[in-house]
Amino acid sequence: MARLAKLRDASGLILDHGLCLYFPAPHSFTGEDVAELQIHGGRASVSVVLSSLSDLPGLRHAEPGEFTKRAFESGRMDLTAVEGLSDLIRAETEEQRKQALGQAEGVLGALYNGWAHQITHARAMVEAELDFSDEEDIPGSVSDRIWPQMNGLLEEMKQHLSQAKSGEIVREGFRIALIGPPNVGKSSLLNALAQRDVAIVSDIAGTTRDIVEVRLDLGGHLVLVQDTAGIRASEDQIELEGMRRSLKAAEEADLVLELIDATGVDGALDVTTKGQAKNLLLLTKSDLRRAENLTSSSDVIAVSAKTGAGIELLMMEIGRRIDQAHLGAFAALPTRERHIQYLKTCVGEIEKVANGQSLPIEVRSEHLRYAAMALGRITGKVDVEDLLGVIFSEFCVGK
Repeated sequence: MARLAKLRDASGLILDHGLCLYFPAPHSFTGEDVAELQIHGGRASVSVVLSSLSDLPGLRHAEPGEFTKRAFESGRMDLTAVEGLSDLIRAETEEQRKQALGQAEGVLGALYNGWAHQITHARAMVEAELDFSDEEDIPGSVSDRIWPQMNGLLEEMKQHLSQAKSGEIVREGFRIALIGPPNVGKSSLLNALAQRDVAIVSDIAGTTRDIVEVRLDLGGHLVLVQDTAGIRASEDQIELEGMRRSLKAAEEADLVLELIDATGVDGALDVTTKGQAKNLLLLTKSDLRRAENLTSSSDVIAVSAKTGAGIELLMMEIGRRIDQAHLGAFAALPTRERHIQYLKTCVGEIEKVANGQSLPIEVRSEHLRYAAMALGRITGKVDVEDLLGVIFSEFCVGK
């Protein structure tokens, strides 16, 4: 319920007029009793209200992220939802917003909790066979039906891990590195893509010594374009360091735009890429060559930063490459390195179960426990009571 009220300090002096809202537990963001004041946004008004609140006994400013931390501790959100909320606040593009919103709403957490439930169920069956085999309610070799289910789960998790790059591209951005010799037109192309002057353009070779990065929104996707130092023979230590960084950027990029000066080749047909799937060859300064000698294709594009020729075609090809690497913002994808590492640990433990037919059943059960713990660390839920709950709910043990 919202109420319009006069806000007063301890002496009764009116500080502001605003809306007061009360959210009784557990129906609040944190799951606790929460009072919210909506006041005028002027700096002086906010300052005097906060100062008066601080004078009340027991009240203090919240630490950074404390409200979300309390929501996690009260079970309102799991860790993946917390991370999704953080990404949502920082989202720059539409695709980032969609992916973060899905994660904040629990899409990723629901998937991992579902997998954890399957593992917990498998452990329950194995533990039941081990500990309660003399009970009439426990069918013999119940664990034999569990291993095929774990094989299916293993394949599902491997498929999920193989899609990790797509989630990373949406969250971190699609990285493009501009690579080529000095004076080939890398900085000019960067300015043309950004539609503003972000890099120094000069006829002097070796102007770019360090990486210059531009963030673009291309069709709702975050694209990071990096202008790098020209590759050539040199004894200049600073230039050599710049070239080292250039090669590192190319290695880490999702797409490498390899630039060649069109005025120095006999035609597009005589130029080939180095065979890497992520490399796209650009013939720059195409305005200085006769058009019929510079035929663009899916592997080679002739561009001119001066006239804009070929830039639209280049943007379309970049968009196509992004679409190939992107699976959809609402797909449940791992978005952080910690997700990937814990998932790899989980997959490794389940593989030991799947390939360990000769192992004692107690050892295979232990590998399942490690797998469940790895998943629990992603969502922040590791609870042995879940295991007991399954055992005693599926069988009549202990009645």
